[in-house]
Amino acid sequence: EFFRELLENAERSLNDMFVRTYGMLYMQNSEVFQDLFTELKRYYTGGNVNLEEMLNDFWARLLERMFQLINPQYHFSEDYLECVSKYTDQLKPFGDVPRKLKVQVTRAFIAARTFVQGLTVGREVANRVSKVSPTPGCIRALMKMLYCPYCRGLPTVKPCNNYCLNVMKGCLANQADLDTEWNLFIDAMLLVAERLEGPFNIESVMDPIDVKISEAIMNMQENSMQVSAKVFQGCGQPKPAPALRSSRSAPESFNTRFRPYNPEERPTTAAGTSLERLVTDIKEKLKLSKKFWSTLPYTICKDERVTAGPSVEEDCWNGHTKARYLPEIMNDGLTNQINNPEVDVDITRPDTFIRQQIMALRVMTNKLKNAYNGNDVNFQDTSDETSGSGSGSGCTDDICPTEFDFVTTEAPPVDSDRREVEASATQPGWSLQTLLVIFLSLVLQRQWR
Repeated sequence: EFFRELLENAERSLNDMFVRTYGMLYMQNSEVFQDLFTELKRYYTGGNVNLEEMLNDFWARLLERMFQLINPQYHFSEDYLECVSKYTDQLKPFGDVPRKLKVQVTRAFIAARTFVQGLTVGREVANRVSKVSPTPGCIRALMKMLYCPYCRGLPTVKPCNNYCLNVMKGCLANQADLDTEWNLFIDAMLLVAERLEGPFNIESVMDPIDVKISEAIMNMQENSMQVSAKVFQGCGQPKPAPALRSSRSAPESFNTRFRPYNPEERPTTAAGTSLERLVTDIKEKLKLSKKFWSTLPYTICKDERVTAGPSVEEDCWNGHTKARYLPEIMNDGLTNQINNPEVDVDITRPDTFIRQQIMALRVMTNKLKNAYNGNDVNFQDTSDETSGSGSGSGCTDDICPTEFDFVTTEAPPVDSDRREVEASATQPGWSLQTLLVIFLSLVLQRQWR
């Protein structure tokens, strides 16, 4: 939302300022600027846009339009204007503005787009993993931990903390294998977040873009005589315009200098916040999500509604009676569950769906590293996709990063609460999400009884 509104603000600011400054001349050529923002938005939302080529094309088109305006006494054919555009780099009619703006825009948009795509992938991976069904062995172990105390006449005794940890580590063995790739992904996200705070962040680039483009136009005005002379020398002497047109001169309004830029006159901050505050908040949340998958058993088992707690080692349910739980706690991950005393885990059959999500994180991490280094990353073009390709993203109005080709669609879609319920109602078995809900409700039932 922030980035979308930032782009809208920048386009609106440029349009308002240029209408006031250049009047009808701008309005007659406004599509050049509108196309610039259209392409920037298309790139941000995942479109297959080459930023450098797009910006080069913008300056070439602007040169063609301005060259005609500063030379109204001549008639220029399409071929002649194409020749003019070839002199954009050689003549530098807009000064150093195009080069500086190209560096700023490409770095800012690469970082912003990749960061938001990273948030999308992280969310989708978490959503999909929460739909993975637990094994029968996990369900048996969970029910034994929660309900066997009743059979032994110990309804008030809660499971030992370490006993709970072995049960949950067995149940979440495949999920724990996400942890390594997830942590690398979070580290890469934090690196790209630094780019959002640096000198080339998208807010500092887009807010004054109208002023920068106007500076380029003024450079062209001031050097119009030299530019025209060199173009005539390279492209040939153009034909005079018809008599009616040759009597005109460039309108005075075109020579109006753009008012100096005052940093205090920045457009209204997008989405009711600033990029600095937004990034600081997101970075804190990202840091908290590190090691999420490996600490999930500990998060569940430290809940006093679930276990007796780490401090109670003797008066707790150990799976057989009210006593200390003696087996050692298993390490994290699938391969470490070979000797799990509580859950039967087949370590020779890793969950295929979890492995797909590990690969999704790995691919995204590589893209984030490229973006951090300023290298562009290619995403699926939204123009070739239906709206269904972004299910679960919560985005609207087609202004939203698309999903990647590598994100699988085996799990039920999660684009709305209603569809989640419908999907889960048609899927056999329990998901991890459902299991945890049932788990906590059973615990609460035990307490009530």
